[in-house]
Amino acid sequence: MALETSPDAPIPVSRVSALIGGWIQRLGAVWVEGQITELSPRPGAGVVFLTLRDPSQNVSISVTCYRSVFDPVATLVQPGSRVVVYAKPEWYAPRGTLSLRAAEIRMVGLGDLLARLELLKRSLAAEGLFAAERKRPLPFLPQCIGLVTGRASAAERDVLQNARRRWPAVRFEVRNVPVQGAYAVPEVITAIKELDAHPEVDVIIVARGGGSVEDLLPFSDEALIRAVAEARTPVVSAIGHEPDQPLLDFVADLRASTPTDAAKHVVPDVREELARVHALRDRARRTIEGRLHREEAGLASIRTRPALAAPHRLIDDRAAEVRSLVDRSRRTLGHRLDRAATELHHTLARVVALSPAATLQRGYAVLQRTADGAVVRAPGEIAVGEELRARVAEGAFTVAVSAVEAQAEEE
Repeated sequence: MALETSPDAPIPVSRVSALIGGWIQRLGAVWVEGQITELSPRPGAGVVFLTLRDPSQNVSISVTCYRSVFDPVATLVQPGSRVVVYAKPEWYAPRGTLSLRAAEIRMVGLGDLLARLELLKRSLAAEGLFAAERKRPLPFLPQCIGLVTGRASAAERDVLQNARRRWPAVRFEVRNVPVQGAYAVPEVITAIKELDAHPEVDVIIVARGGGSVEDLLPFSDEALIRAVAEARTPVVSAIGHEPDQPLLDFVADLRASTPTDAAKHVVPDVREELARVHALRDRARRTIEGRLHREEAGLASIRTRPALAAPHRLIDDRAAEVRSLVDRSRRTLGHRLDRAATELHHTLARVVALSPAATLQRGYAVLQRTADGAVVRAPGEIAVGEELRARVAEGAFTVAVSAVEAQAEEE
């Protein structure tokens, strides 16, 4: 039920604290899982104060438990331990602080942790976060590498030394973070997001040395897995040794067995690359030289052919052929002209022999009537005293008909 207050009628702090305590007292006990970050036994008071932190978030809460609750697990509990606490929320009104009053504390066993990790692995795999098609290829030669690792750790030294030994010009953006304990997950997530947003970082390496399953638990945290899946920059997982396989290995774009192996995968070896360049250059030179030799041999073979060895011979042959054809054409045309001239001479002789002029040359004459020029062919066509025109070989003259005689009929 909401309180009715106003600037003119406020309620005192003690009243507010008491009301909050009343609301919290009505809450029931709950099972809470977390990681112990602080442990403060108070032997004189008979109580132990714990600070329980969420491994994935920057959230913690105080836990108070009596010695009778803490003593059964006293030899097992230490800072960094994962525990499950059955506790009831409790409000301390004088200071206005919230804490949990523990009624039972249980250690989270390795078997439970592995079972939870397996369930989480299956759930994330079902979402497709581990799918091969999501993995991005690493750049061939990254100009700047982001490194997330512990401060002054062997993993940091291995990555930096091996990478610079392979490619001295490579640059690093290093983010030193806790790699185990309650603060590891949020710090690693923050470092990954910062490097992912860095404009010059081409690839991110998350590296840590070996350790127990509990030590490597931060790298199987769901929040960290999702942060890596959302990153736009390729991420390389280099956690522990070969047998270690946190969930980060499955979501990363490349899984390296060790930090040293990560450096070998991310940065090419300058000596190997130079040797490869020299080998390729030699191979290209041999290929080009072989091609040139083949072309030179082919050209020499072509030059030895008659057409190129004596190119004028082809022209001479064609010229001789043309001359032969011209001579043949002339002979053929001459023969034809000779035959035509002979035929023409014979035809002319026949024409001359058959012409009326030849007949007149033999003494014959052609008589024509002077009136109409008609040729006289019979005596009956003329009359006595009629003038006729006589045409002979050398000219023509006029004659007068003195008598007309009919040709005697043959018996």
